[in-house]
Amino acid sequence: MNESYVLPLVDISKMQSTELSERLEVASALDQACKDVGFLYLKGDQFNFDFATSLIQVAKRYFQQDTASKMQHYIGLSKNHSGYVPIGEEQFAGNSYDLKEAYDINYDYHGETTAFPLLGPTLWPDDATFKSTVSDYYHHLRSISEQIFQAFALALNVDEHFFDCKITHPTSQLRLIHYPYNPEVKDAEGIGAHTDYECFTLLLPTAPGLQVLNKQGEWMDIPLIENTLVMNIGDMMEILSNGKYLATKHRVKKVSEERYSFPLFCACNYDTIIEPVHSTEAPKYQPLIGGEHLFNQTAQTFSYLKKRIASGELSLRNAVPLSSFGMDENTEVQGANA
Repeated sequence: MNESYVLPLVDISKMQSTELSERLEVASALDQACKDVGFLYLKGDQFNFDFATSLIQVAKRYFQQDTASKMQHYIGLSKNHSGYVPIGEEQFAGNSYDLKEAYDINYDYHGETTAFPLLGPTLWPDDATFKSTVSDYYHHLRSISEQIFQAFALALNVDEHFFDCKITHPTSQLRLIHYPYNPEVKDAEGIGAHTDYECFTLLLPTAPGLQVLNKQGEWMDIPLIENTLVMNIGDMMEILSNGKYLATKHRVKKVSEERYSFPLFCACNYDTIIEPVHSTEAPKYQPLIGGEHLFNQTAQTFSYLKKRIASGELSLRNAVPLSSFGMDENTEVQGANA
């Protein structure tokens, strides 16, 4: 089933209020939308969509280059999983690949050297405008994500600043994704069905194509709404909420038109222990290290990392299979999470 489905819309403007009652109002709306669906639209006075307009323009210019130029900054050359991702690099299931290319931007950490594979300087193309424009968008959305983390803390009945010390150097990644124009698309999906690994995602799409698996096990088309971002719950927030919120499976269906998509995957610091917080129920999830889970999942989908695992150069610790969170197409959610 591919019916159109309008998600809940949450206005986060009042997260800037000095009144706790107004911030709690936002937290309550966010809580309800995440319990009911796990996907929602966000709007708010915080958002400056001029940053988005500039980002789209610079991404279009970047992806118009020939493949050889883009491959000079291939993600496999980076030290912290950043750079250009060619078509076919990622595989979510089997031997199929996603019909897309991307440029991945990390936190661009220049602090003390760590052993964390996702934390370090971003591999940037030789383009100052690209770097400044993308960085501006990243930092704009990251500042808004800090308010959203505070809203989640209120929704989960912990101190409003519970996450503050856990997101000082986060493994939050911004992806610039390009789905090339292809009028004869037949066998390749834009992106195969998956959950996001982090806490939550803030997505800016330029065209339709996104589909969400609802709690009746049906795939629903998600229309665009101007001056909003799409937000969804990821694996780590499912754990933090002790299953109150489910990581929601989604995919990009086969589309012939050119499409761009810009998700910011909002995560905690690499070494943050992700475990249920302030639940009246017994923990339903084992604790995990946030960055380790993110890297493990990433290493199971990217070709260059799979090759390093196969050669013995890289080994994963405490890895769980892909799609270990959320619900399957054959499972209708019932009970408290319905």
